[in-house]
Amino acid sequence: MSLPTTTRAWSIREIRKDSFDGIVYQEKVPVPKLGDRDVLVQIEAVSLNYRDLSIPRGLYPFYIKLPVIPGSDCSGTVVATGSKVIRVSKGDRVCTLFNEHHLTNPITQEAAESGLGGAVDGTLRDYAVFGEHCLVKAPPSLSVIEASTLSCAPLTAWNALYGLEGNMLKPGDWVLTQGTGGVSLIGIQFAVAAGAKVVATTSTKDKAEQLKKLGASHVVNYHESPNWGEVARSLTPGGKGFDHILEVGGAGSVAQSLKAVRLEGVITIIGFLSPSEKQPPVMEVLNSLCVVRGIFVGSRQQFEDMNRAIEANNIHPLVDSNVFPFEDLKKAYQYQWEKKHFGKVVIKVAK
Repeated sequence: MSLPTTTRAWSIREIRKDSFDGIVYQEKVPVPKLGDRDVLVQIEAVSLNYRDLSIPRGLYPFYIKLPVIPGSDCSGTVVATGSKVIRVSKGDRVCTLFNEHHLTNPITQEAAESGLGGAVDGTLRDYAVFGEHCLVKAPPSLSVIEASTLSCAPLTAWNALYGLEGNMLKPGDWVLTQGTGGVSLIGIQFAVAAGAKVVATTSTKDKAEQLKKLGASHVVNYHESPNWGEVARSLTPGGKGFDHILEVGGAGSVAQSLKAVRLEGVITIIGFLSPSEKQPPVMEVLNSLCVVRGIFVGSRQQFEDMNRAIEANNIHPLVDSNVFPFEDLKKAYQYQWEKKHFGKVVIKVAK
């Protein structure tokens, strides 16, 4: 059977601050030839992250190349391998590594600059050639759709909870998550599976009920309690505060996280902060005597550790009820941009 020489693909051709019209559909994009250590993957599903939306609107603060095929997350099937490939085989279901060269920690500058869908062509296409080093076998217990969500949000949550040696999540720890984004939702599941207690924040009663179903012990409505950091802290034993806080709210919420963290606790800054929001002074960390840590997704080694935990604990990432066909990519982008989703937004690529 001959290998495909062209593929359908979406391409970000230009930045449009007020729409996603800078993304263009292309019918026949050349598929690169297979090198000795390369893998040809038929991409079956791609999940979206806020980063994917921010890039075509000019909001992403890191390097991108234009034009670029968007998308960092995917699950797919290995169609063919180069002669020296040993990590995967034909027929394996695989996921992509967000940063192609982030194999182990600590992250290097080279790894930080190898992000799929930004610095490097990404996953929103039928077929792609990847180096074997940047692929990870998908957990067998997950569907194609579920597995497509793993590359960014779950791996980021895993890194937040387990990535700092000496401060890894353990049974009995208290964890604070924020909102209902992908990192927070799977973070709740990871923490509960580890025997930790979770307090979550949200803005509506409906979402609060969903968070409790995922395993949150308490939910704080940040609209009803603007000083939610202290309210959340009061729920911890003796009001001592949280061992881990997944800080996804941006500059406006960091001040509340500093009120909620325990002495020597860890606040992990996830995503990029909006430059328009006022950020608390760095010296506020001294008042809280805590660790504030910024992360950039996670390594391949952490990805493999996470997948073993997903299998062992029968964890299934939460996927939004609307799964979009490949042709409706812009509709999927707009749907997430308007915050109509609960769980990961997924695009089904395979016909």
